[in-house]
Amino acid sequence: MSKWKTIIGLEVHAEMLTATKMFSACPVVDSVEAPPNTATDPLSLGMPGTLPVINHEAMTYGLMVGLALHCEIPPFNQFARKNYFYPDLPKGYQISQYEHPLAVNGFLDIELSDGSSKRIRIRRAHMEEDTGKLTHVGDGSLVDYNRAGVPLLEIVTEPDIFSSEEAEAYARKLRAILQFLGVNHGDMSKGVLRFEANVSVMHESDSAYRTRTEIKNLNSIRSMVRAIDYEVQRQIELYERGDTVKPATLGWDEAAGRIIIQRYKERPDEYRYFPEPDLPVVQMSREWVEEVRARLPELPDKKRARFVEQLGLSAYDAMVLTLDKAVAQYYEEVLAHGVPAKSAANWMTGDIFRLLNDHKIERENIASIAATPAHIAKLIQLVESGQINANTARKDVLPLVWAEGQDPEAIVKEKGLAQVSDEGALAAGVAQVIAENADMVQSYLGGREQAINALFGKAMSMFKGKANPAIVKSLLQAQLDALRNV
Repeated sequence: MSKWKTIIGLEVHAEMLTATKMFSACPVVDSVEAPPNTATDPLSLGMPGTLPVINHEAMTYGLMVGLALHCEIPPFNQFARKNYFYPDLPKGYQISQYEHPLAVNGFLDIELSDGSSKRIRIRRAHMEEDTGKLTHVGDGSLVDYNRAGVPLLEIVTEPDIFSSEEAEAYARKLRAILQFLGVNHGDMSKGVLRFEANVSVMHESDSAYRTRTEIKNLNSIRSMVRAIDYEVQRQIELYERGDTVKPATLGWDEAAGRIIIQRYKERPDEYRYFPEPDLPVVQMSREWVEEVRARLPELPDKKRARFVEQLGLSAYDAMVLTLDKAVAQYYEEVLAHGVPAKSAANWMTGDIFRLLNDHKIERENIASIAATPAHIAKLIQLVESGQINANTARKDVLPLVWAEGQDPEAIVKEKGLAQVSDEGALAAGVAQVIAENADMVQSYLGGREQAINALFGKAMSMFKGKANPAIVKSLLQAQLDALRNV
């Protein structure tokens, strides 16, 4: 058993899906697709004489997240100036929140692979403006201010996370909540959701936390997991050879699979926070808080519970079907066509997820595939009604539905894939298989029970996989039992 314990606190930066920026009417654009510096205004460029105005919709979205995370909503809310001198915010400070944040003292319950659950405490969630984006080229840097001023919610946990697995579970659950609320689409590749991990380790003999390091701007959950594991091992190796861990800001090189030390911190960061003089104090009335609470949609935990209690799904199926809003919506659209809930779940978590993985399509993009919920529902109905068997559906029909969006019923008719259920024809075929495979039959009759599986396979092959497997099994067993009794 390891003598070391991992301690992690996560900071999550989530851009709010508003039409305009946090403190101005400048439009929010896709910071990856839009040409650089085309969505700017005097405020986001730090021009003198500009005055910020609070985006009410952004505050509402932040409040929705706070309530979804079971936070307390203080009645007194205030913005502050966070001073630092980097070119990504040309005015030389960021408008954020410090002493009086939007939401405090929340929690998020996560589920782990061993079936256990754990509560991660959330210290605070506060609103701020995002920074511009720097691109380093040779000895210089290019700056794009399209992102500067976009509403950003920062969600900070307590150091309650003790492994990269727990960090991953928290990240996926939080991303799902943001998606279900409709306040963030969760596409980490575009920087709308970014993670920073504060990592340290404790020896079993320690009574206090050791020095922590901060891994900045992790742009995928996979990168976050790999970076945490690497940094934990790096710190343990340093301590075990008698060195120390220095406070540092770290980066993660995904291609090289290693941590990069960006800078050491000689002293704690001093941002010289002070109340933003150009913005009023925000009074969070209890009426408004309750009005927003009443607008919250069905969130992952409630949807998961409903899937188990009302649809009869297993806890596991319900969990994986609610980790992404798009997947849950796709599944419910399949159900809307009247197919059995468990059958639909099996097809979703089995065949559809496998195809998504094979084609390297993120589950959150399931709505983009050619196979629509109506197609999958029709495929399931063809199997449930006995018109085709499951093997034919998977091997012959689903690939065409997936690739071309063809109607499953039309595929079955065009290719003559309808299931053979005529007992007379099937009985004759089974008899032929028994007659042609005397050695297998004698092996079975002699006590080698598994020989029946080979006979079943030959019978199905005779009908090119289109036979009703339940009827074939029944007829095969009956004819073999008859031989045994002769």
